[in-house]
This record gives sequence, structure tokens and C-alpha cells, in this order.
Amino acid sequence: MKERLYLFDTTLRDGAQTTGVDFSVEDKRRIAQVVDDLGLDYVEGGYPGANDTDTAFFAAPPKFRHARLTAFGMTKRAGRSVDNDAGFQALLQSGSQAICLVAKSWDYHVRVALGISTEENIEGVSQSVKAVIASGREAMLDCEHFFDGYKGNRVHALAVAKAAYDAGARWVVLCDTNGGTLPHEVEAIVSDVAKVIPGTHLGIHTHNDTENAVANTLMAVRAGCRQIQGTLNGLGERCGNANLTSIIPTLLLKSEFADRFDTGVTPDRLSKLTHASRVLDEILNRAPFRHAPYVGESAFATKAGIHASAILKDPDTYEHVTPEAIGNQRRVLVSKQAGKSNVLDALARIGMSVDKDDPRVGQLLDEVKAREAQGYAYEAAEASFELLARRILGNVPRFFSVDSFRVMVERRHNARGELVTVSEAIVKVYINGDVEPLWSVAEGNGPVNALDSALRKDLGRYQKHIADIELVDYKVRILTGGTEAVTRVLVESLCTKTGERWFTVGVSPNIIDASFEALLDSINFKLVRDNAVVEHHAAIPGAAE
Repeated sequence: MKERLYLFDTTLRDGAQTTGVDFSVEDKRRIAQVVDDLGLDYVEGGYPGANDTDTAFFAAPPKFRHARLTAFGMTKRAGRSVDNDAGFQALLQSGSQAICLVAKSWDYHVRVALGISTEENIEGVSQSVKAVIASGREAMLDCEHFFDGYKGNRVHALAVAKAAYDAGARWVVLCDTNGGTLPHEVEAIVSDVAKVIPGTHLGIHTHNDTENAVANTLMAVRAGCRQIQGTLNGLGERCGNANLTSIIPTLLLKSEFADRFDTGVTPDRLSKLTHASRVLDEILNRAPFRHAPYVGESAFATKAGIHASAILKDPDTYEHVTPEAIGNQRRVLVSKQAGKSNVLDALARIGMSVDKDDPRVGQLLDEVKAREAQGYAYEAAEASFELLARRILGNVPRFFSVDSFRVMVERRHNARGELVTVSEAIVKVYINGDVEPLWSVAEGNGPVNALDSALRKDLGRYQKHIADIELVDYKVRILTGGTEAVTRVLVESLCTKTGERWFTVGVSPNIIDASFEALLDSINFKLVRDNAVVEHHAAIPGAAE
């Protein structure tokens, strides 16, 4: 019988410490759902009470199908009781299902940073873990700088870990906080700890400062750890954390681990891994790392030549795993079939069942490739992809036509003499079946907000379908440099009635035009989802949908 490995995602906390990364509450909810869809066991949401974003996230967390929502925080402060520690109480009131506490396991830090005795530190760990368990939560302890602490004072480091285990902690997590420990050291130290604490209660949390976080994690599993902590795409402070997008497929696809262990990630969920990786990059508004193991665009790419010819004949001997297993694709320049399986997978995700030999699948693939060459990216813009697919494979009604729009931005002094910037948008729309156009004018907080408000101000008979749409996020990426730079806009929309969210994309050298394209897709997607009734269309020459 296989042993169970438990996967713990810390993207929302450790990942948020990455230089240049600043998650919004909506970003965190979206990422959490992506991680949950992969089948991970724990999602660490952050530190409730430490900042407004984390507090708001825990106040209204997403609903999970697989993962347990976990709060992160410190053990009680020295000199205070559990009941008299406001920070600790915020953890207990967070609504999480599990709590991961962090404690000093290096005696040097206990003396210098905390200014207390090692005995006080160990007692604080014990009391804190017991308080978490008494609240009905699953308790974990993250032993900060454990490997450095073990090298400096093995007895104290083990005593901290043992105190948490004896107090009832489900997991005692050994953390390589500065990322300086090497694989052979990790294996030896974890093997020693496993003599004191059963491996079924040991976790590993590594950082990547020596480019060994993944290797250290795998060595810890070999030595006995059964919980793995890491982040999507290896996000994290300094050089990052253990990369779950590399660890997960290694556990499932490499026989040394796959033959011994089970995880909550099924083969079907594993096929979503590349998609999850690229969704995160889109949320961060950055280009995916092309050469990332497993999920990178070049991970299974080969230039034309002797290797390309051989791969087409016998890919199993040239690729260490099947790219489709993690949702990626083989990229051989001489192959016209590259990417077809990905399109079929994407169609299946949106509920469109199409025969793999349907010629329209190839047509859709060609269209997607042509658009990607222009700058479009559909990994995070599922709604725009669905509209594109339905236009090619089925039918998307033309609900309305935009004849023209105009956006004006004026900087002026208001009646009180204050210098203000005012944005105003005018949109001319023809509704299907109507001869006369509808004119909408709206002001907004910037040109895109004004355009969005004007577009959704009056769509005649379709207004009831879009009245509950709210634009909740807007990201811009400049794809090429120069004065004629191509711009990609990603828009997130929310149905306030149902809570459903969807993402649309627009591309143009003009940022307003790109934004407008994404806004149009957002509205059309909502109308398609609502099965809005279409009347006879009055054709308007040159009008846009």
C-alpha cells in the first residue's frame, strides 16, 4: 500500500514576499481556487490581522473542494498568556481550518532576537499548539531556521520540534529558512529527526538560495517527511521557495516516488498544472519563464533537425515525461499537430465536447496560434477563449454592434479651483432588431472606467443581463517597445448576483482599443452564459461586435 504525501501551498504568503509582487484580495482568491483545483491538501492564506489584505481574505475566503484553509502566525509572545496575546487571538478567530505557527528553533535567535531562555521558548510552543487544538483547529509548527539551529544546538532544535509534537501538533515542519542547506545535509538531519518524531508528522519547507529547494524537498521525503510545502512557480523572497510546479509532477511521474506515494493530485488534475502556472503569471502581469521545467513553453521544444526527426518517430526516448500529462505540449517546428491536444483539453474544461478529428479543431488551433503571435494569451482569459471557440465551432449570436466610441480626458480646474482630471466616454450602439442607435455617455475614474460605464449604461433589452456585472480588476502589459508598442489588457469581471468571475483579453497598439475589446468580450460572455434571446439583426456596415 502506498504512503500518503500531503501538499501544502504557501503561494499566498511566501509568494507575496517576492520582490515586485503585491497580491490584491481578488488575486489571492483567484490563486487559491487554482491551487484547490489541482487537488492540494492545504492552502495557506496569509497572516490574518497582520495586514488589511490578509484580514479581508480570511473574512471572505473562497470555498474549497479539496484544500484546507490555513492561517499562518506566531506562537504566543513571551511574558503573555495565550488569552492576552492579541495577535494569537486573531489567528484563533480567523475562520481557518488549520493554523501553522512559526517558532524559533535556533537557540541563537531565541537568545538574541527574542531575549528569552530556551526553556521559555519551548514552553511557549507547547502552550500555543495546545491552544490551537483546543479551538478545534489542526495545529502545525513551522520550525524557523531548523537546519541552522540543528547544526548549532541539536538538542534545542529537537526539543522545540518534540514539544510541538507532544502537544498534539499534526505537523512539525522543518524549515530551511535561509536556503543554505545542501541535499546531503537535509537527508541526514531529517533522518535523525524522524527517530524522534514519526515521519507521518514531519513536513519540509525549503528556500532556493542555493538552487537546491526542489532537491532538498525530495531528499527530505526520502528521509521521512510526509508533508511538502512550496509555492507555484517557486515564488518567494530572495531566490524563492521550493517550486511546486516541479515537485508535483516529479512525485507523480517519476517511478521512485510514484511507486511509493499517493497525493491528492490525480492524473486529471495534474494535466491542469501548466494552465495553473500560466494563470499565476498572468495575475502577476509577467511573462511566463519559457525554460521552466515541466510547464515552460520550451520544456518540450526541439528545433528542426536530427532530434526533431527522432522525436516525431519515438518521443518516449527523447522526453523524460509525456508533456500532455502536465498540460504542456511538444513543440517541434516540423509538426503541424503540436498543440491540438491542448485545444481539446481547453474545450473540455469549458464543457465543449468535440471529436479530435473534427477539422474545426485545427481551424481553432490555427486561429489561436495566429492570435498568440499578435500578443493574445488565453491561459488566464478563459472567457475570451470560450467566445473564440464558440464562434469557430458553434455560434455566438451578435447581440449588439458598436458603431463607434470616443473617449476624452480633460485636465481642468473645478468650481473650487482644484486641479482635476475628468474622463468622459461616448458609445454608439445598435441593438439587434433596432434601426435607431443608442447613445450612452458616462464619466469615470480614468478613460477605461468611463468607457466601461458608458458601454454598460444602456444595452436596451439586454440591460437586465449585464446590470449585475462589475469590473473588479484590470491589468496591462506592454508586449513590444517603441512608440507603436503592442499592449495586452486583461480584465476580470464579476457577477455580483452569482459570484461568478471571468477573464477576458484584448490586444492592440492602442491601450484604449485593447481595453474596449476586453470589455466587449466580458459583456458578450455574460449574454452567452445567460442564453440571452436574440432578435433579427439590423446589419450596420463596418460595426464591431
